[in-house]
Amino acid sequence: MRVWTKLRLSKTVCLRKFSFRSALCRPRTTVICFNCGSLYKGKVTQFRTFCFASEDQRRNLDLEPADRQKQSQTSWEPVIGLEIHAQIKSASKLFSGAGTQYGASPNTQVSLFDAAFPGTLPVLNQRCVQAAVRTAQALGCHINCVSKFDRKHYFYADMPAGYQITQQRHPLAVGGSLTYVYQCSITSFVERRSARLIQIQLEQDSGKSLHDLENGVSLIDLNRAGHGLMEIVTEPDFTSGDDAASFVKDLRDLLVAIGTCDGRMAEGSMRVDANVSVNRPGEPLGTRTEVKNINSTRNIRLAIDSEIERQIRVLEGGGVIENETRSYDAEDGQTIPMRDKEKLLDYRFFPEPNLPPLVIHCDHSTISPWSPSLSVILEKDEDFEKMLLPEQQRKRLEEKYGVPLIHSVVLVRQGLFDLFEILVNQHSCEVWATTAVLKTPYVAFLDDHKVDSEESPVSIEQLAELIHIFQREKISSSSLSLVLNELAVNSSISCQSVIEEKGLWIVDCDDVIFAAIDEVLAKNPQNVKSYKKGKTNQIKVFTNKVIKILDGKANTMRIQQLIKDRLDKRF
Repeated sequence: MRVWTKLRLSKTVCLRKFSFRSALCRPRTTVICFNCGSLYKGKVTQFRTFCFASEDQRRNLDLEPADRQKQSQTSWEPVIGLEIHAQIKSASKLFSGAGTQYGASPNTQVSLFDAAFPGTLPVLNQRCVQAAVRTAQALGCHINCVSKFDRKHYFYADMPAGYQITQQRHPLAVGGSLTYVYQCSITSFVERRSARLIQIQLEQDSGKSLHDLENGVSLIDLNRAGHGLMEIVTEPDFTSGDDAASFVKDLRDLLVAIGTCDGRMAEGSMRVDANVSVNRPGEPLGTRTEVKNINSTRNIRLAIDSEIERQIRVLEGGGVIENETRSYDAEDGQTIPMRDKEKLLDYRFFPEPNLPPLVIHCDHSTISPWSPSLSVILEKDEDFEKMLLPEQQRKRLEEKYGVPLIHSVVLVRQGLFDLFEILVNQHSCEVWATTAVLKTPYVAFLDDHKVDSEESPVSIEQLAELIHIFQREKISSSSLSLVLNELAVNSSISCQSVIEEKGLWIVDCDDVIFAAIDEVLAKNPQNVKSYKKGKTNQIKVFTNKVIKILDGKANTMRIQQLIKDRLDKRF
């Protein structure tokens, strides 16, 4: 039976005994991650949802996580579909020549058409069409040679025309799928999954409503109104917040890689609507609710999981789920109602009278000058055809270099694939050392300096030198960040001179190391007794203390082995 609960902060899960201490839980209870079916490891850093394993599940702990997930199925099945609104990376809007600069003064990026002045007509931006077609190609969609625009009517202050131009009935592309890497936010479990797409359609963005509660007025900024959007609609293939968030992360990486969207969710370049329902296994799908305008991958996970819990709580309490639109309140960590969706089902869709059908052509020869249609030529792009998409980059890292999936995800997402290949192939850096340096200290270094790898103040030659020193085990991983920061300040110096000046060389004198080990063992007799009783995890405790005495200038693996040898020889 599935038990839903919240764990207190910083309560440790003991894997050896499959138990933990919590006022809410019994001791010696197996804890399985709700999202991926894996045993939970480490400390609880925030409120999470877990299940407690039954006797049958305890007997199946040797199963693979995916199989274990099936064994721990709840009595409710969440069903989640997504609608992703991605702003097209274009200098002008979808149907006007107004600019699209983010952060411009309010109402300065607005044309007469965007403000719905009577008599103004839409003029299609071909760049937006080409971007949507490229996105459809990358996602393996079927591109409709003929698509049509519709009017979707609704009245809101930030939509001055009273309708939105979209492609509800005859979209630009249909079908397709995306292979993405599912990452559990609780455990380290990762696996490849695939989600199907329903359609990709072009449409206008709306403006922004700014509500001044103190003065009781609402202000409208139309800078965003008319910005070209790609609405990417998925099948309901997701089962948790982690699942949906993982998909959106990989979709964002893809759109950024092919140059059709900048992927800046904090700026509103990508917004997600999640359709969520729950049902009993084998029963028809439940009533769905729509959680609107989620603007970060973290909030996607939290909003969906919160809505799933809310619906289960309502149904188990004898209530009924209403078909409504909700939003996510990040402060309270729950979804709140916005409006009743049942009242908004009739948008009065009908064909846009000011725009003829959109026809995609492969070359000029198929265009008729007499055709009463919008004609866009799909130009051949050799760079795009040769481009390795994120999933192809991950597979290459795994198959050619043996990089684990959990690390290849980081390298590709941070845009370090090309740098990795240059370091390994042109500078003879070892794969394990290159991966270790790039995925953690170098990524943190780039984030601190707010640059990407192409703008890094540390040259490729300096980075290669640092990796060579690291792979010879002459410097510890904890010292890498310090060296990188020093190189950023003075790009003319070498890694070796920085290490010499700061005294960062690893301590390799056995006498010094054994003296530190003996000091630690002498000061921690209780831990030594625990080790003698079979608690081998005490090795890590001793290692951390020895490394602290050596000021971090130590090879962790070597220290662990020396401590183990010392203890085994002594006892």
